[in-house]
Amino acid sequence: MAARIKKDDIVVVIAGDQKGARGKVLRVFPDKQRVLVEGVNMVYRHVRKSRQNPQGGRIQKEAPIHLSNVMPLDPKTDRPARVRFVTAPGPDGRPVKQRVTAGRNASGAVLSEVRTHARKPKGGSKA
Repeated sequence: MAARIKKDDIVVVIAGDQKGARGKVLRVFPDKQRVLVEGVNMVYRHVRKSRQNPQGGRIQKEAPIHLSNVMPLDPKTDRPARVRFVTAPGPDGRPVKQRVTAGRNASGAVLSEVRTHARKPKGGSKA
């Protein structure tokens, strides 16, 4: 199943303490259904002294939040929007799957093209 939120998307937090915050998706954890958003859900990590960090102390970093708490930002309307998938003709005439904003207030802007992998035929050679 294609991902509705991908790395480098600009998203809006729609629930929780950080509601209304915007940021770029740094990383997606599909197995845990979580995303890491730049500048959102900052936590302190207590770090021991080491060669990499000779000072030690507390470092602030982002913590993952659940996918259901973020929505992609519609680039045309500058508002959060739902995502749907559309098949449209590509530049070479072949159909291309695209992520498109959807919903009542959405503009229908194309967020990105979904790359499909060539499928290998089932079974092996019977020669």
